[in-house]
Amino acid sequence: MHIHAEALLFDNDGTLVSSLASVDRCWTRWAREYAITAEEFGRIELHGRPAVEIAADLLPADLVPEAVARIETLEVEDVPNDGVELLPGTRAFLDSLPADRWAVVTSATRRLAEARLDAVGILPKTLIAADDITRGKPDPEPYLLAARQLGVDPARCVVFEDAPAGLQAGRAAGMTTVALATTHQAHELDADLVVKDLSALSALVTAHGIEISVRD
Repeated sequence: MHIHAEALLFDNDGTLVSSLASVDRCWTRWAREYAITAEEFGRIELHGRPAVEIAADLLPADLVPEAVARIETLEVEDVPNDGVELLPGTRAFLDSLPADRWAVVTSATRRLAEARLDAVGILPKTLIAADDITRGKPDPEPYLLAARQLGVDPARCVVFEDAPAGLQAGRAAGMTTVALATTHQAHELDADLVVKDLSALSALVTAHGIEISVRD
């Protein structure tokens, strides 16, 4: 299978990097601090959503700003504790792309996203974070903003995601979607293409754009 595009848009956690252990540590501590029960926390979809939306689902409105600041601090401070690692294929795939043809589009805050990316040596020229948008995934706003900043028609963009909410956002933006089965089972992911991770793909830059292929 071949996919042709002019720009590639990557979710971060679960797509380029993994910070699952850190997320579990930090959100578990956060929930204890705010006296949220395991049952209450278990009902909330955590992955792929901005922290402000998660906090708003669990806490009174007047506590949300403080609670969001707290989880951001916990996660940023946890990055040096082996809090993030590159997923297979990330380095080689990104190194094959021109810097102005790809972006990272994350539900994390800019402070947290930059800490995690810096820890693994990824320096995107374009980064869309939770601070930049008013509606997070599954709304298409983050991906549409990335396309606009890159100057590319959304229909010529490919979204790489591991979470259903992110894939829904990509589809709603009118973009081709590639799902990575790193945090969810393949049958849970609705996308134009589903692969195990970026090591399953190669990218060829041509005069007409970028051609993405599944490795044999």
